[in-house]
Amino acid sequence: MSFSEREFISRIRAQSSSVSGGLVTGIGDDCAVFNCIENDQEGKLGLVTTDALVDSIHFDLSWHPAKLLGRKSLSVNISDIAAMGGKPLYALLTVGFPGKDMSGLADDFMAGFYEVLGEHKMALIGGDTVRSKDFFISVTVIGEVAREHIVYRSCAKEGEDIWVSGFLGQAAAGLELCRRGMFKDGENKKIIAAHLDPNPQVALGQVLAESGLVSAMMDVSDGVATDLSHICAESSVGAEIEEDLVPLSSEISETAIRLQCSPLDWALRGGEDYQLLFTAPASNSENMKSLVLQKLGREIFRIGRIVKGKGVQLCRFGEAREVSYGGFDHFAPGP
Repeated sequence: MSFSEREFISRIRAQSSSVSGGLVTGIGDDCAVFNCIENDQEGKLGLVTTDALVDSIHFDLSWHPAKLLGRKSLSVNISDIAAMGGKPLYALLTVGFPGKDMSGLADDFMAGFYEVLGEHKMALIGGDTVRSKDFFISVTVIGEVAREHIVYRSCAKEGEDIWVSGFLGQAAAGLELCRRGMFKDGENKKIIAAHLDPNPQVALGQVLAESGLVSAMMDVSDGVATDLSHICAESSVGAEIEEDLVPLSSEISETAIRLQCSPLDWALRGGEDYQLLFTAPASNSENMKSLVLQKLGREIFRIGRIVKGKGVQLCRFGEAREVSYGGFDHFAPGP
């Protein structure tokens, strides 16, 4: 490819138009948003998102158990619903299987998929199965959110604080352990689980959205350096991340030392953490922290501020360097 994933999506977006009177927001956010008009759906907006996972690109069956892959394939889509403050309702699943017998893998995969459906009180309502050269999974999730509570990427404002919902870089560290054949190491269970079985932050997304304290939000799927860049681009602002505020767990720091890697690089560029990334006026900070602690018994982390301009800067000891779109890109050259 001679262009980036972001450039390709921009080309598609430029040629897309809103042909439906029911469409509220199309390409450019975590979900497409549409009006719900039927009966008890008055006052609610519909959400729809889709994602694909391809063997040897997004997962490796030599270390990714099929049951956990079933869980992950649904969870990463639910995370998009969470990022807009919504509730997931329905899923559609398309799976492409190679010609060889994969019945055992299929059973395990669906067991994990159904587990996550149950955890979020969702229903599988359709999809497709096909024969394919490569094993692939495509999931679509439909959800809903109250019209007055929806949170977009495009409403961050200069002077606001930037927050994340949890430790960053966990999934990237877990991926590196798996790549090195260390996925059976009992010391690394939590980090490896972050890669194999991510947890979408639905409850937190709803608490934040209903509070009215946050202005913009999305999930961290491609690394905070890239995902914050998306918020900046949609909101026409810039951002500064304070290096010493980036939340790193003790486990990831210890793993980085063992593997001789940079935990900060994992946190900024690694992706697949599926934490929430959000902005809020500084005056809301204490109320927001107290609300999350009271409702969910957990901590959230401020990592920087929204500034005038564009792009994302990483700041340390008064110096700044550009890190915009430094995360995962499907069309970027491989390592």
